[in-house]
Amino acid sequence: MSAGFELHIIKLINMKRILLPISAAIVILSGCTKDFEALNTNPLAASPASFDANFFLSNAQNTYKEAIGGYAGPILFQSGWVQIFSSTTSGAANYYSNMDKYVQSSNTNSYTANSWGSCFRAASLAQQVVKDFGADAEKVNTVSAAIVMKALSMQYATDIYGDLPYSEALKGDEGISQPKYDKQEAVMKGLLTELDAALTKFNAAKAKPSADLFYGGDVAKWKKLGYSVMLRIAMRFTKRDAAFAKSWAEKAFAGGVMMTAADDAFLKGSIATGYTNPNARALDIPADFYSVRWSKTLIDYLKATNDPRLGVVAEVPPAGLAGNTTFGPAGDNTPDNQLGQPNGFDLNGGATDITKAPGYPGGTGTGGDLSPIGKYSRPRTSVYTPNRDVAFFIMTAAETSLLLAEAAARGWSVGGNAATHYANGVKAGMQSLATFSATGTIAAGAIDSYIAANPLNTSSQAASLKQINEQFWATTGMLLNFSESWSNWRRSGFPALTPINYTGNFSGGAIPRRQIYPTGEASVNGDNYKAGLSGLAPATDNWASRVWWDN
Repeated sequence: MSAGFELHIIKLINMKRILLPISAAIVILSGCTKDFEALNTNPLAASPASFDANFFLSNAQNTYKEAIGGYAGPILFQSGWVQIFSSTTSGAANYYSNMDKYVQSSNTNSYTANSWGSCFRAASLAQQVVKDFGADAEKVNTVSAAIVMKALSMQYATDIYGDLPYSEALKGDEGISQPKYDKQEAVMKGLLTELDAALTKFNAAKAKPSADLFYGGDVAKWKKLGYSVMLRIAMRFTKRDAAFAKSWAEKAFAGGVMMTAADDAFLKGSIATGYTNPNARALDIPADFYSVRWSKTLIDYLKATNDPRLGVVAEVPPAGLAGNTTFGPAGDNTPDNQLGQPNGFDLNGGATDITKAPGYPGGTGTGGDLSPIGKYSRPRTSVYTPNRDVAFFIMTAAETSLLLAEAAARGWSVGGNAATHYANGVKAGMQSLATFSATGTIAAGAIDSYIAANPLNTSSQAASLKQINEQFWATTGMLLNFSESWSNWRRSGFPALTPINYTGNFSGGAIPRRQIYPTGEASVNGDNYKAGLSGLAPATDNWASRVWWDN
């Protein structure tokens, strides 16, 4: 069954508004109400038996993709917070001020609500599969995959917001319209328990998920994804309860996690049906295409070790304003010519104008064709935006291997040693770039040579953890999984980043540690919302407060 056909079915399901009652507190979102009717229609309007459970799973997959990509938040927030991207944010693209300078734009409240709404909608779709088909032994693989999707969705939401509805969430059909906020620790432990029960039930002898957008119904790969999600959640506990993290990380490894790029979970879009890559949609909009560049922090990191990814992921645009704004012509991807743009500057002509940045290289073009940012490297168009159906990564073996490297460096029993897991992570991360486009292919010999020349520093645990987590930041960043780059930075402290203290910023000059709750939560679920604030440090709904696992 083609991905295009599956996504067409998703569209039909949405048009018929067959969805899935969830709490009003989850769906009444300030600045993000366009899906209100679809999310709150009568669940009895059509019988679940009228639809194949697999298509609810497909919809959950696609909705989760929208939650973690594009304008839902990660490009507009985390990509710049963690200094993967940089933007001069002026003119039509001033909404990038959210990420590059921590300055609110007119739509910031809407952007921060998008991930909340999409995560709960994806979780609701997944949970409906469990509710309606959990007793059907033949659909055990679809149900288990749905629980993996629920865990992905809820884990992402609690990572970026903090405490949230869990035990009473997704129960609008049971009359719960104002669900209580559970503590983040309880949410994450609950998700681990759900995963643990579900993953042992995958059964290759039973029916495969027939409309699976990640793996085409490959049950073995779904099981690996599930245990990889378990590993990710387990590692979030390293600051708060290392013994608990160890126990669950070892359980995840024993269950079998993603180990090679062939195990990567990604979703291939479909231009014909309109379900496309949200990052590509953002980056090929004219204002975004011109404004967004790789940050100096990332490019300097790649140059320091002659990383072969540099000439694959980055290009200097053709000279002049026209060359910088015309989508199509390739730029110069010569590694030595790449230059990262420093974060925190603009094109407004004042003290923070990019022309005042230390080491400013000058622009390209002259007169009306002058581009002040023309020498700074942008994401290579033939890799990231050849079209809008380019692959979108959900989770990769590179991430998993680097988490295993850290676990091994801590002395946990996760097979092999830290150096081997680290090398596997670097290799997988480089190989995964080819999934975007053939232009992203790095020769096997170049990968092996880089790994041999840059092994893991095992002189001390501290040195190993620094190198592993810096590599995690860069690798997930180049695969455009900005939220994981940011979350792992919050957890590990690596790399060491210098905050931007731009005039009027919303985080007190600190790199944001979370997204604020949707503004509607205070009014539609006020008492529970207020209780949820107690899980933050400090207990205030702002960008600088820390979620439980980040304390």
